[in-house]
Amino acid sequence: MAGWTGSRGAAVATAVVAGLLVPVTQQASAGPARVAPPVAVVVPAAPGPTAETASTGETVSTVALGSTATSGSTGSTGADAPVAPAPQAPAITHREERVDTPAGPVTVDVVVADLNRAELRATLFTGATVGERSSVPAHAQRGGAAAAINGDFFDLGRSNAPAGPSVRDGRALTSAVPPGRRLAPGVPGAEQGDVLAVDDDGTPRLDRLTLDASATGPQGRLRIDTLNAYAVPVGGIGLFTSDWAGDRAATLCGSDTDRNAPCAPDRVEVVVRDGAVTAVRPPGGGAIPAGDQVLAGRDQGAAALRRLAVGDRVTVRYALTAASGTPPRTAVGASPILRDGAPVAGLDARSRDPRSAAGLTAQGRLILLTADGRESTSVGITLAETAEQLRRAGAVDGVNLDGGGSSTMVFRGQVVNSPSEDAYRLVPNALGVVEN
Repeated sequence: MAGWTGSRGAAVATAVVAGLLVPVTQQASAGPARVAPPVAVVVPAAPGPTAETASTGETVSTVALGSTATSGSTGSTGADAPVAPAPQAPAITHREERVDTPAGPVTVDVVVADLNRAELRATLFTGATVGERSSVPAHAQRGGAAAAINGDFFDLGRSNAPAGPSVRDGRALTSAVPPGRRLAPGVPGAEQGDVLAVDDDGTPRLDRLTLDASATGPQGRLRIDTLNAYAVPVGGIGLFTSDWAGDRAATLCGSDTDRNAPCAPDRVEVVVRDGAVTAVRPPGGGAIPAGDQVLAGRDQGAAALRRLAVGDRVTVRYALTAASGTPPRTAVGASPILRDGAPVAGLDARSRDPRSAAGLTAQGRLILLTADGRESTSVGITLAETAEQLRRAGAVDGVNLDGGGSSTMVFRGQVVNSPSEDAYRLVPNALGVVEN
């Protein structure tokens, strides 16, 4: 048995099980960037469901199905001996694992939340507007979360708005930007509008949300392409509500593939209030009063909007339509990397970074996962390895969330992973689990 010392002071060793090198964590202590939870002794399971472990202050273990774990007396109690009912498993648990990779060891944190239990619900934490950022600990504290993880990729350093669709408490906040403007690593098969969604019954699923929106006025019906998105497609029209407080003019710049391309030569916005046009003007920025709807167009979209005049009656309708047919109560933009128990083919297997991911089990449990990186004691994982870690944790479907310096996990009020930046990065949204 060979060992190493982790970034948190953990003494870690590897053991050979069935001919495979398997990581085993023996103990941990808190580092300056986090407070480490009691640590599980983990033997990775074979593909399929695994036992779940709780941070209870005791050393616990996860064993593969078909293996045997014993404790205390092993003698028979007799056929007629009364059997005490098994205690109910905790509704939400956290464990830490040390994983061996070809490039070196990695620390992985896993939260499993049983959304079938009435006392738990998943939710999306956001600021007052879609571009308002907070650290994951601040999101979690404000929302009273038992656990939380950073959410979607976002327009870092500009609007700070998320790249994909987002739904909070059944309310559509954003739609997806054009695929070429999503600031995320490429994932084979990922499509515009991919999300991890949770419905009113607490059932998690991978889904795809498409914006169905229009503005109908005297000249007929105009298609709306985006909702509170930081990039309106070339020739398109974007809708902005009071959930947006950023620069609307900047959303009409760049191309569908290059954020640094020039702004559209023709840009305009139309303000609608109480079903009537109140202004036709150059695009602006700042807070939008409650009840106002701003239509911002570029190129052909701008030409179409210029046909509207102050006083025209205009009806604006919009909704995010789910491919599954089930409206989500919670949704966060994300790229699928695990489907039907198998990693998506062609995932990158070279670039190592801190990662955040989420998945769901066949039984409807939600899995949140982070992998530490950019440290000598935790080298990060690839997208292919991220999918495999979700599968090992029991997920059948899973998604990649924003990673790098954004990767942060909170459990019971403590940051339990080791973020790669000196300060917790501010993010526009976080996926959380709340105890009712």
